[in-house]
Amino acid sequence: MAGKGQVLGESLLGEEEEEEEEVDPGPPQIDPATGQVIPRPKKKKRRVNKMGRRKLLENLSNKPTDFQIRVKVLEARQLQGGNIQPVAKVTVANQTKQTRVKKSTNSPSWNEAFFFNFKKSPADLMDELVEFKVFNSKKLRSDSLIGSFKCDVGMVYLEPRHSFLHKWLLLSDPEDTMSGAKGYLKVCVCVIGPGDEAPSFKPVASEESDDIESNLLRPAGVQLQPATFTLKLYRAEDIPRMDSAFMQGVKKVFGIGEEQKELVDPYFVFSFAGKEVQSKIMYNNDHPDWNQILKIGIQFPSMCERLKFIVRDWDRVTDDDTIGTNILATSLISSSAGSGPEDDQFDSFLPTFGPSFVNFYGSTREYSDLPDEYDDLNLGKGEGVAYRGRALVEIQTTLGELPEVPVEDINNDDILRVQKFMRRRKYKLHAAFLNATMVSAIDAPVEFEVSIGNYGNKLDENTAPCPSTTQPTNAVFDGCHYYFLPWSGTKPCVVVESSWEDISFRLEGLNLLLKIIDTLEANIEQVRIGIKAKLPTPELAQLLISLLDQLEQDCRKKLPEPTPGRHVSNELDRLTRDYREFELETIANNVIKLKTSATDVLEAMAEVENYLQILKNIAKEPQNSMPDVVIWMISGDKRLAYYRIPANEVLWSQNPDYIGRLCGRLQTLQLKFPGLKAEKEKVSEVPAMLRTKIWLGLANEDDAWHRMQTEGELAVYAETYENQCNIPVVGWTKKGPLGRPKWSDSQGKCSLPRESFEPPPGWRWEGDWYVSPELSMLFDKDAGHKTYMEECYEMHSRLPGTSWGPATRPWTDVKGDEMAPKDSVDLPPGWVWEDVWQIDLSRAVDEEGWEYCVESTMGGYGPVEKRYHLCRRRRWVRTRKLVEDAKQKKHKLIQEKKIEEAAEGWEYAPLFNLKFHATERTMDMVRRRRWHRKMICEKKGADCYFAMKFEDEDDKEDFNAAYAAPRMFLTFKKPFKYQMRAYIYQARDLLAGDETGLSDPYARLSFLTQSSVTEKKEKSLCPTWDQTLIFEELEIYGDPRAIEENPPEVMIELFDYDKFGSNEFLGRTKAVPMVKLDPADARMPVLQWYPISRGQEDGGELLAAFELFLVPDKNASMESLLAGSDLPFLPPKKGDLFLVPNGIRPVMQRTAIEVLCWGVRNMQKFQLSAVTSPSIEFECGGHVQESNVIKSTKKNPNFTENILFFDVMLPREELYMPPMNIRVRDHRQFGRKPTVGIHVLKSLEEFRCDPVQAELAEDDDGVQGGLVNGGRGGEHVIDMPAEERKVERKSGPQIGQPLKSFPQLELPALFRGKQEEPDPVVDEEIDWWSKYYASTGQTHKCKKYIEKGQDKIEVYQTHLEDVDFTNGFSDFCSTFELQRGKDEEDEESSVVGEFKGGFKVYPLPPDPNDEMPSKVFTNLPSSTPEECIVRVYVICGIDFQPNDTSGLADPYIEIILGNKKISDRDNYKPNTIDPVFGQMFELTTMLPVQKDLTIRIKDYDIISSDDVIGETTIDLENRYLSKVRATCGLQKSYCIAGVNQWRDCIKPRQILENYCKQNHVSGPHFYGNNSVKVGKKIHNLADYEPNKPVDPNVGPADERLALHVLHTLPMVKEHVETRPLFNPIQPGIEQGKIQMWVDIFPKSLGPPGPPFNIEARKAKDYVLRIIIWNTVDVVLDEESITGEKMSDIYVKGWVSGIDEKQKTDVHYRSLDGEGNFNWRFIFPFSYVPAEQVMEVRKKEHFWSLDETVQHLQPNIVIQVWDNDKFSMDDFLGTVSLNLNAMPMPAKKASSCKVSMLPDITTGSEVKLVSLFEQKRLRGFWPVYNDDTGTRTLTGKVEMEMELVSVEEAEERPAGQGQEEPNMNPKLDPPKRPETSFLWFTSPWKTLRYIIWRNYKWYFIGFLVLLLILLLVFLFLYSFPGEVSQWIVNG
Repeated sequence: MAGKGQVLGESLLGEEEEEEEEVDPGPPQIDPATGQVIPRPKKKKRRVNKMGRRKLLENLSNKPTDFQIRVKVLEARQLQGGNIQPVAKVTVANQTKQTRVKKSTNSPSWNEAFFFNFKKSPADLMDELVEFKVFNSKKLRSDSLIGSFKCDVGMVYLEPRHSFLHKWLLLSDPEDTMSGAKGYLKVCVCVIGPGDEAPSFKPVASEESDDIESNLLRPAGVQLQPATFTLKLYRAEDIPRMDSAFMQGVKKVFGIGEEQKELVDPYFVFSFAGKEVQSKIMYNNDHPDWNQILKIGIQFPSMCERLKFIVRDWDRVTDDDTIGTNILATSLISSSAGSGPEDDQFDSFLPTFGPSFVNFYGSTREYSDLPDEYDDLNLGKGEGVAYRGRALVEIQTTLGELPEVPVEDINNDDILRVQKFMRRRKYKLHAAFLNATMVSAIDAPVEFEVSIGNYGNKLDENTAPCPSTTQPTNAVFDGCHYYFLPWSGTKPCVVVESSWEDISFRLEGLNLLLKIIDTLEANIEQVRIGIKAKLPTPELAQLLISLLDQLEQDCRKKLPEPTPGRHVSNELDRLTRDYREFELETIANNVIKLKTSATDVLEAMAEVENYLQILKNIAKEPQNSMPDVVIWMISGDKRLAYYRIPANEVLWSQNPDYIGRLCGRLQTLQLKFPGLKAEKEKVSEVPAMLRTKIWLGLANEDDAWHRMQTEGELAVYAETYENQCNIPVVGWTKKGPLGRPKWSDSQGKCSLPRESFEPPPGWRWEGDWYVSPELSMLFDKDAGHKTYMEECYEMHSRLPGTSWGPATRPWTDVKGDEMAPKDSVDLPPGWVWEDVWQIDLSRAVDEEGWEYCVESTMGGYGPVEKRYHLCRRRRWVRTRKLVEDAKQKKHKLIQEKKIEEAAEGWEYAPLFNLKFHATERTMDMVRRRRWHRKMICEKKGADCYFAMKFEDEDDKEDFNAAYAAPRMFLTFKKPFKYQMRAYIYQARDLLAGDETGLSDPYARLSFLTQSSVTEKKEKSLCPTWDQTLIFEELEIYGDPRAIEENPPEVMIELFDYDKFGSNEFLGRTKAVPMVKLDPADARMPVLQWYPISRGQEDGGELLAAFELFLVPDKNASMESLLAGSDLPFLPPKKGDLFLVPNGIRPVMQRTAIEVLCWGVRNMQKFQLSAVTSPSIEFECGGHVQESNVIKSTKKNPNFTENILFFDVMLPREELYMPPMNIRVRDHRQFGRKPTVGIHVLKSLEEFRCDPVQAELAEDDDGVQGGLVNGGRGGEHVIDMPAEERKVERKSGPQIGQPLKSFPQLELPALFRGKQEEPDPVVDEEIDWWSKYYASTGQTHKCKKYIEKGQDKIEVYQTHLEDVDFTNGFSDFCSTFELQRGKDEEDEESSVVGEFKGGFKVYPLPPDPNDEMPSKVFTNLPSSTPEECIVRVYVICGIDFQPNDTSGLADPYIEIILGNKKISDRDNYKPNTIDPVFGQMFELTTMLPVQKDLTIRIKDYDIISSDDVIGETTIDLENRYLSKVRATCGLQKSYCIAGVNQWRDCIKPRQILENYCKQNHVSGPHFYGNNSVKVGKKIHNLADYEPNKPVDPNVGPADERLALHVLHTLPMVKEHVETRPLFNPIQPGIEQGKIQMWVDIFPKSLGPPGPPFNIEARKAKDYVLRIIIWNTVDVVLDEESITGEKMSDIYVKGWVSGIDEKQKTDVHYRSLDGEGNFNWRFIFPFSYVPAEQVMEVRKKEHFWSLDETVQHLQPNIVIQVWDNDKFSMDDFLGTVSLNLNAMPMPAKKASSCKVSMLPDITTGSEVKLVSLFEQKRLRGFWPVYNDDTGTRTLTGKVEMEMELVSVEEAEERPAGQGQEEPNMNPKLDPPKRPETSFLWFTSPWKTLRYIIWRNYKWYFIGFLVLLLILLLVFLFLYSFPGEVSQWIVNG
């Protein structure tokens, strides 16, 4: 269940908790007993984060909005594979971007940012995936993926600030999941919507961010493991028809017909995390049995949240249609709340679900061949309006394996096992409709249909008959504006029978939780109101304790358990129940703890809110297989509006705790138009308001419903219509061409003769058939009204080509029935006319009031005349008013009229499918009337459907049983009469309806069958109507006590009156009246603010109260009606209107409002000419004050007289305070004064202050300011002019200063004289940037500065206006934006200027003769323009939005102030989105004429014009006027030279004097130079500087002391502010930030000090010389021909980032891994010593214009390779050394091991040194290979590294390799063993060293053998001859 835990590791949670606390820690709470700070409860905090996650993503809007997703890929570590060329790709919602390729490294650093812009609805965007992939660019694309990571956007959005900052992602291989981690990738991701502040991606200075473990984003603390979601898909049912029946018809004609087919070919799609798998297609089947298993392989735990089930319809030709979509959050069906046996953790479980049905909702079910306008609803966007089927599924998750095949069949055991889950019970759904008001459909009779699932769907032919609709009724006009259905005493009822699985145990558990939540929310609201009303603490505590008691008691309630034999529960039910019990238990225990430990109400409330969130998260039921109840308003065959109620809300249960909260209760529903259509087309009307009671329960329990209906009697009627047509001559007859049966249902679809009705078994008739006329015909139109608007229509017609003349029926009513001419309309007795007949122009008509159409009976009127129009009409209206005494007379008339009409009961129409009306007209060809017959039930529970008896078979075939359902009514004997009084006092902050930016608002109230209108108020957004509307003679049926418990709602709609065209809708709100059954009830309703809304936008508030009185009936016997008590008196009148009576209207008191009317700024043109002479009109509570007129805003936009004063009566309660309306008028020629801008100040609360008492003594404590009329500024000892002071400082002690009293303190100042201008101490490494980095915490860039302990500055992460103590610089005056024009949400902002001013509100003495308090606004600065020097320091940019395709930009600065513009285009910063500018611009300006300083960042383009990246605007005037002195930030110390040299134009002492003068504080009195008195406090220098100042450049003591005192005051310190940039093209979305500050120096105060030098740091050039002496123990990679192991070794090296590789020569044939080189590498590079980074400048591509600058770590890579002549060289080993932090080399080869090198896991144990400090190192370093993922030692390199600056390198030159100049030191050629050579270049050596060495014994043996053989041969050859010779001679 838990949202967060499932997704992120616990480590991340810890991190998140810190984030949370950092955002708003609030003031620390002190324990009063111990005085210690109370530690904050951290544990609970984490739980809440975990819990609150799901909430956010639920209520997302579907309106497309601008979003930006920023991703920064920082670096990767431990990527698998050695010597790879990694590149990262980021994909967000199908947009892909990639980083640069990094060479030969497995720890690349990219540092690249990507921006993805979307215009999508938040709901869609949150489901999109963010995917990171890292590839090896060397390999072929197919196997180049190293690893990937994916999650959905929603997961990022739920993090604090909607971002992951500096998180490590665990990369894994999506295919081969057992292989574990493939490396780590460090990223930042954030999602920015309009108005969100972008978090900074700047690296955190701390080392922890490199600690991968704690910052790792890997799912839930485990290695990713493969897992399989197994979805067992059994079957589906109730799938709607999706295909046209065209082919069926064709087949029927040709007689090839097989049986009727179901026209849908469904298949099922299961998708998760971007993968999907689909089932087989079941052709022509609306209840498919798929019985398949669908499997999706995932990485578990996954970062994605939502499982999607989609049912689609296969189409042969077109795209497949979606039938419905169901989204299931994994967090609802799994839990990773904890990991086991800890005392307060719940065991986690894997996602599991079902077997259970899931329901699909979407657009309406009725098939049409036209495209469906609500198709989006089927894709799961927006609220589905109809049930579209359900599927039986089961989900299991198995860990440790991936699916072999995605789809397989389910075995039979499972199919049998799931049978028990499909057992159905019979349910009944009852609904009674008490009122339908504000009905928008008035063209045809309206009916309401109630359905659950597909049961009760009237327009679906396949469902069984059931009385699921109310009878069709025409809507009736209510005499003011709206229409209602005149059901009066017979309220329609419907009942729907359905069969579902019995899952009551699930729904009852859900109901119990929802009830707990409701109770808790109500109690929280009470405590909130108590806090708002500032109740005393004991009372609040009492409320809180009772809230906690109730909560504990609720949490101890037992959750329902499944009953064996009745319910079938599954695994998830058991787990969910355990989980809920665990959470409830935890909350109950925490509540007990909280009761004992709570000290602060607000803190306790925060805890209670956490509990509420936890409860809301467990009050979800994923396996709710009972479909929602849907109520539809149907007119004719068209579905117009709907309302969906979850079944559990109306479910009945025996246990009162488990009953649904709306079950059987009277509720008011506001129907909705389906889909987004109403929103898009801005339909403002309400489709209808219904008051209904709904009950759902098992059919055998439905007497519970009947028991609830105590107020009326339930009756059942059979119904049929008698139809006739009018044939000339014959007249009305049933014969002839009727076109429908003689007796039929209301639609005429089937024949229902009266005779063939037979009562169902268990029922009998009561009485005979009687005519029951259509209700609206019986309804007297002015019933219940005191005033009524008569209307009649003047009709004209013409023949084509002729002119208009009166029609055959010159005067008609709205339905077209003939009337008498308007002047002879009779006044009913007891009424009088209020005015004369008027043409109604407030509709869609032309200027004479006509509307045109082709034929009047067809309708379709429009305001524009066309030649083919033959009819036109206009509406005349006249209001009449009832005079009291005629009531009785009227009553009698009505009764007679009703009886007379009812006898006949015919309704007429031109054709059956047109609208019927009551009186016959000439065009009418058909008529009908309705017959009813009552039925009585004799046997309980018997079905009430008719079995019709038919004479002939044809009738039977046509008969469709669906229409033979009876009608049901709830009949009431008599109504109770009520009177409703609506007290409409005022509204505020309404939307503007007119172009002027104002409205002419009036309110229209609708209450049940009546509506009424307030008067309209001209030109106001804050109208005060102060009017009581009285609704007389309201007839409400039912028990008054039930009405008291659940009163009907009052609907209030506000409109802007327009003379022409229709009035514009401004918004609506609902209210519930206070019910008084006894008119003497003394309770008083309280005026309340009701929020007004128009669609999604906020439309202001309405202040009103409502009372509903039961009118005492003299004959009543009810005990609650006290005899003789009458209604309260009517409220007082003003003219014809009633006012709001005294006990209810607000209490007034005399109040002063002082207005500081300073000036107007930036007024935009009005009607094409500039606004040059404005004046301002202030209006509050009906009182108006006007300022004087500015002569010319160009010269001085300030008013000459600044103060206006109101002495008015205003409400004492802040709640009722009227708003302050500010209107700016321009004074133009000929006396025109158009309104050019308005601002409505909703509340004056923040401007309230206490009146200033004139008698107050001088208040010396007021160092903090406070406008107290104190004495004059302090008397100063000596105040010498500035020039003399310089002199005097040189000449030793000041004259006239009491030196003797502080001799020891004065000494330093005495000696200062001699060394007056010391040579400022200059230090290379200390610059302004050192100060900046020291302040931002980037200590590695400014070590020396920190060692010296010099000043730091404030670095604000927002703009200065947002820093707490500055209050947006509104302490002197505030800026109010002026608006003009209509409120259209899509438009850009409609700000047309600013008004600068302020207000002070305080009470005045009630007696006008008392003395007035003195004014608050005194001592104002001069309002004449002032010339100033402005210095703008721009330091750097952060995360700019890239404008080039490369994902980078070429930003430069443009400064605009008034008409001056400075462009720094020549100094653009190439190829960067984080530029360091380091630039200062100086301008002069006149304040306030040119007050807006705009800093714009543009993107340099050679060819096209430069794009604007973003801009920010600073109001210099506010800074100049503010008392916190924002003109120039105060430095920490007063220095006369060095980095911290004083730069202000006046010195600290002078600033202090000015401050005291301005704030009426006495002082400063200096005693010597080392002590000063300000106000009542004495400050000593020794207290501030206990030790001697560190900086050698400090200034004199008195200035230093004054500066220390200033630092204790609320003043702006030396600072850097971070300002977000915005671009008009994407308003509201931040485009990056800049860090900067502004200094303002008024010229009148003298010249400013020298500016700071903030130029960016320059890199120094260095040369790295590396001598590779030898290698040892290198692995032998090859075998020679002779079978020996050997390697041809060479060494390669480069500086990573520069990537120019250098190689040694080859040491051939190393047989023992030793190589001798004596070879020198020379690497020149640039380095910024202060920041310890290497600066690399190189062109990205050969066509690039500029070099891209990168700051990288100075890493040197040394690799050992094996040389091959005929194939690729083999890589043997590598080592990468950071020159700033490298391991010490080993002194001898034997002690050189891999463990010398730092590793991510062993980072801390290895001792590291910096070559920049050591300058030279020599020894052995290991090289290793980590192809396998672990490092193996592959050799050792002996080398010497030396780092020299470029100057030294020129003095002591050295050549590369062994080239000249071969010196420093001189390298001799290596003494390699003679065996080292290349065999085919030296044949003799090959002979000697290879052949001879290896084969010499063979050679020698061979030679010896040869000699022996030769000897033998010679012996044998010469032996015979010798012998014979010997013999012969012998």
